[in-house]
Parts: sequence; C-alpha cells; structure tokens
Amino acid sequence: MQKVRIPQNSFQFGEISNNTVMRTDSPIYAASAQSLENMIVLPEGAVKKRHGTKFIYKNAQANKKLHLAPFIFDDNEEYIIGIGEGYIFCWRLLTDGTISLVSTITLDTSSNALPFDEDYLHQYNTAQYGDVMFICHPLFAPRMLTRTSLTAFELSVYSFDTDYSGKDTRQPYSKFHPSNVTLTSNNTFAGTTTTIGVSAPYFKTDGSHIGVTLRHNGCELLITSVSSTVNANATVIKTLKQRLSVLNPLRTKSGSDRVEITHINHGLDQAASINISDAVAVGGLNASHINGTRNIIEIIDDNTYLVIAATNANASEDGGGYVSITSGAATRNWDEQSFSAVRGYPAAVTFHENRLCFAGTIAEPDTIWMSKIGSFFNFDVGNADDTDSINLVAATGDVNEIRYLRSNRDLQIFTLSDELYVPTYLNQAITPTNAQIRKQTPFGSEFVLPTSIDGATIFVERGGRAVREYIYSDSEDAYISTAVSTVATHLINNPVDIAVVHSGFETQESYAALVMSNGDMALFSSNRSEKRAAWTNVTTQGSFLATTAIGARLFAYSVNADGNYVLSEFKHDIGLDDYLHYGYGNGTINVSNLYSSGTVDVIGSNSNGSVYLGQFTVSGGNIDVTGHNTYVHYYIGKKFTAKIITNPVDTIAGNGPVTGDIRGISTVVLNVKDCDSLKINNRVVSNTTGFTGNKEVRLLGYNRNPQVTIEQDNPMPLQVNGLISELIT
Repeated sequence: MQKVRIPQNSFQFGEISNNTVMRTDSPIYAASAQSLENMIVLPEGAVKKRHGTKFIYKNAQANKKLHLAPFIFDDNEEYIIGIGEGYIFCWRLLTDGTISLVSTITLDTSSNALPFDEDYLHQYNTAQYGDVMFICHPLFAPRMLTRTSLTAFELSVYSFDTDYSGKDTRQPYSKFHPSNVTLTSNNTFAGTTTTIGVSAPYFKTDGSHIGVTLRHNGCELLITSVSSTVNANATVIKTLKQRLSVLNPLRTKSGSDRVEITHINHGLDQAASINISDAVAVGGLNASHINGTRNIIEIIDDNTYLVIAATNANASEDGGGYVSITSGAATRNWDEQSFSAVRGYPAAVTFHENRLCFAGTIAEPDTIWMSKIGSFFNFDVGNADDTDSINLVAATGDVNEIRYLRSNRDLQIFTLSDELYVPTYLNQAITPTNAQIRKQTPFGSEFVLPTSIDGATIFVERGGRAVREYIYSDSEDAYISTAVSTVATHLINNPVDIAVVHSGFETQESYAALVMSNGDMALFSSNRSEKRAAWTNVTTQGSFLATTAIGARLFAYSVNADGNYVLSEFKHDIGLDDYLHYGYGNGTINVSNLYSSGTVDVIGSNSNGSVYLGQFTVSGGNIDVTGHNTYVHYYIGKKFTAKIITNPVDTIAGNGPVTGDIRGISTVVLNVKDCDSLKINNRVVSNTTGFTGNKEVRLLGYNRNPQVTIEQDNPMPLQVNGLISELIT
C-alpha cells in the first residue's frame, strides 16, 4: 500500500466532460473538474460561488417571454429593453445602482406598431445608435425604438428618406423577375391612376403586393390593388420621365431621318412608343423635328435604339443636349422595393463604418444593404460614389441565409451555413467599388446573437451543440472558427441567448453567459494570452430564459420555482436567487410582490456579518421573523447549491498509471476563503463564519474512480483555492 499526495492548484480550465476521464495525460485534466455547479472560475484559477440574483421586476403580462437588449446612451444613461409579444419594457439603470421601469409601450392596434411574436423573440436583431434602437426580423418592417427623454421611449416603423419632391424614395430596390419579363403602364403622369401589366405571372393576389412600390425605368408606381397575377392598379408617384444620363445622346446621319438615341439600360422593345422632350437642334434638325411622340424602329443594343425624326438631317453629328424620355411602354428595366410584406424584411442589422447595414430578407437571404455614409435612412446607390449606398450579394456557391452581422475589425457575417466577412482595407473605407464578401468557414450559426469576448466573436454552431470563436488568424491570413466548447460539450444544450459581461462578478474577467433551452446557464471565460478557457454550469430552482449585460452588470430573465417570470441581476455574494432586500424586520415582512405562498430562504446581516436564518413559510404574502430582529438587513429568496466534483484523482505509481485501479482518498486538505460551511463527500465540515485557510478532512472508501465532492447547501459565500488529496494505491 502506498500513499501519494496529489495537489490540485487550479481550476483554470473549468468544468470538463466525463468523456475526458481517461485524459490524465492532458494538462487540462489536472486543472479542471467534472462539475462546477454555480461556481465561477477566477482569473487566478480559484473557484468562487456565483452571485445570487437580486429581484428587479415581475412580469404580469399575459405573454411572458422576453427578448432582452442593452440600450446605452452614455455612462449615466443606460437601459435594459425587454421586448415581448404586444409590449416593450424599458428599465433605466440609476446611478445609485438601482433599476427603475421608466416606460412601457403596449400594442397599438391602429398602427400595428408592435408586431412582435413570442415564437420568434429569440430571433430578433437589434442595433443602437444614439437615441435610436433598430429592431429587425424578416416577418415585419424594421422598428425604431426612440428615446424621447430620460424616462420616455416611442416605437415607430422605420421609413426611408425621400428626395425634395417626395417622389423618389431612397430605399433599396431589387429585381425579382426573369430578365425577359416586361412591365407596362397605360398612364405616365404623376398623380394619375394607371393599370400596370407584366408579361408573365408576377403579382401576388393575396393582398401582400398592395402598398408595394415598383419602378418603371426608375420612376415609382405604388400598387393600390391587384386584379390578377399579371395586372394591377397603381398610382403614378413620379411621372415616367427619364433625363438621359448621357449628354448629347442623339446621333444624326446626313441625309437620313433616323436618329440614334443613347439610352443606358433602356429595357425597351422595338415598336415601343416614347415621348422625347427637352432635345435641342442637332445635325440640321430643329427641336420640333425631334421632340414629341416617336416609335422605336430598331433596337441596336441594350443602350441604344433608333427613332424616325420629322425630316432628314443635313449633317452627321452628336448633340441634343440633355434629353428626356417619357414612356409607359413595356420595359425590362423595372424593379421592386427590396423590403416588403411580400418579399420579407431584413433579418440582421448593425452599424459599420458610419453606415446602417441590413441583411437577409426572405426573398434575398444572402444580400447585404449598406446605407450612404452618415445617412442611415438613405439607401440610394446613386452613381457608386464612395459615399453612396452599397448592395452586396454573398454569391459563394451556396444560398447563405444571413442571420447576424457584427461590426468588428471587419464586417462579420454569420449565416445558416457559413461564416463570411466584408474586409476593411488599410486606411480605406468600404466603398461601392471595393466592397466584397469573402467566405471563410463552413459551420453555420444558430439563432443566438454572436458576441465579442477576449478579441474574438463567439457564436453557436448550427445544431446548437458547439460554441466557436470567429477570429482573424495572421498565420492563416483568414478568419478561423475554433471550437471553444470541445472539453465541455455536455454543457452546450441548444443555447437560446448569450451576453458578455466585462469585469463580471466583481473580478477583472469577462464572462459569456449562455442560456440553454433546458433552462440552465453556462458561463465561459477566456484569456487567450494565458491560453486558458473555462466553462461552468449555472442552475436555479426555476429556469433561465434570457440574459443581457451592461458593462460589469449581468441580468437574467427567468421563470422561478413559483412560476413567476422575473427580471433579476447577478449581484453580491448572496446565495439566493430572486432575492428581495429589506432594511427592517420587526415581526413580519411582506414579500407578496414576488412570493405569496410556499417557503423562502432568509439571510440576516448586521455589523457582525451575515447568517443564514433558515427557511420560512410564506403566509398571506408575509413571513414571520420574530426573534431575529437584531439584523438590519434581510435577504429573502430561494437558495441554490454550489457543488464541485473533482476529476478522478489519479497518479503514476512505480509500475505505471493507477487509472482504473481500486484506490481510495484518505485525507483531503482544502484551502478555502470566506467559507461558512460545506460538505466534503457528504461529510459536514463546520467552520466559523468567514473562515479562511486550510481544512483537513478524513475520508473513507475505495473505488476505481475516487473523486472529491465539495458542496455547500447554505446560501453563504464559498471560495475554493485548491486542494490536496492523499491517495492510497
């Protein structure tokens, strides 16, 4: 029989899967655990019991689910936005550390300003700039949540700018028809009603095309009704008149009445009727010989055609000045607004290089639209000047359904099937002439917002079983997507939400909190410079539903054990969830704002420290704390268990590894800090309040995988810096 003392000096790699039970050769094995429930890994490698959650608000709405998003104007004006079906909550973080509900927006059926649906809340995208937050999803037009004062918000439908006349909407347009399909209009003048027709079935007869804008050679027509798949009625918004982009577009030939017109991308067919205006004399033809209604007698190419003048020219020359063409004739040069009920709306939104970026409609899932620089309501592509709007398609061979955009060193694109990016060039802005999309990795993203941590963007891989970090590699000269959950796959259970808290839990560390579909939460911390990453598991008596973070403050939305839907904040070393804080305790305390029946756990605190007072029964919304009136603070909530289960304690003996052999742990020396009480392998270890130092515990029993289990049931602080196990082999 041999005794060997095995130290565990660190838990810096967090909780790892039991699939690694034979990886005793790995340095990760010696600095991790099989379970770290409700513990956080500190930067130094110790583990500490997580903060409890302080109750903020109970949701009494009929539809309970919420999507949480931060709204940050400056350091003193920070908000949490809770989006629900039929309502929006706006909470303000006050400078004294408290949180106040300052605005509630409810469904306005007359304007349908709140189209939110519980089934899709987790898919919503938000982006904020100044006083405005944009909310996007393919099923509704983008909404703008605007802060109108320190304590007031309004919701409105996003609308595009127009030109000075109000007849040119600066929205993106797309072609949803085959190139040979034409559009005609029997009226051309602004303000008139016209019948429009297409040469192949196109219009939706379910009403979704009503209110949609088409453009006939760049001039807008607003559909007012649809009579069939090929015919509709519309209002002419802007007279169907084009000023040709080419100066002096008319070419004459001496002795001929034929005039060649340069009309870029005209889309017209032979015999089409056009009205020429504003032309001046050229080649011996005066204006009256040219202007007026003409028929196209020949199509030369996509940019030129011939008409017959009123007389023959006496010279061959180019001229005509600035010429305008008015026509409602059949043209292939027509398009439709990109965002609508019939084509869908953007799934993704972000700000990048002073542009508002939308992406991923139902009809164009792989397209990105970027506004003009500094003009977030103007998506006019213009003449492709550097400041003009940009329209990009991820034509990489697959249909890339864009789900998220992230502004980082480049514009990062997360789709259903791939990860892509729009590169930013050194000392150059993205412009219409240099913008391009590059495909990088082939994993795909779930409906969980990718979030930056430790210099990388972490995202949930399609299928919800892995978390990856998307980061640029200088050695690869490309982005790579490395799995960061490989050793903790058991904790990744279809994540539905994510938030990153910086300097979280009163440390200098950043933590990513991922809410799982089973109601648990996983915490991930990373320090790339030290090559360490750690996962831990967070549980509660109820279920976590959503999370968000603002700076060093982490918030959770959950349904508690009593069935209440509550917003809470991870705050202080109080081992209670959804706890209420009271500064008095004279006989009874009313807790009916959250607890109306059942039992609650109570901690009392005064100048001598904190004490767990036990469980109390709630009767009529009150608890009786008679006999405990010496405390000046009472914390009332639901306790949670903190648990550490080490990896099987292993070593290498003189004849080789003892892995799998029957062996036992005779003694454990545990180094703790600020510890009240705990159990080691079900043996109760009593300490004075706030004990710091080493505790030695003798254990019994042998098995083939001896482990040390450290638990604390009481809702008090606990920090474990390391342990030494005496192994008998």
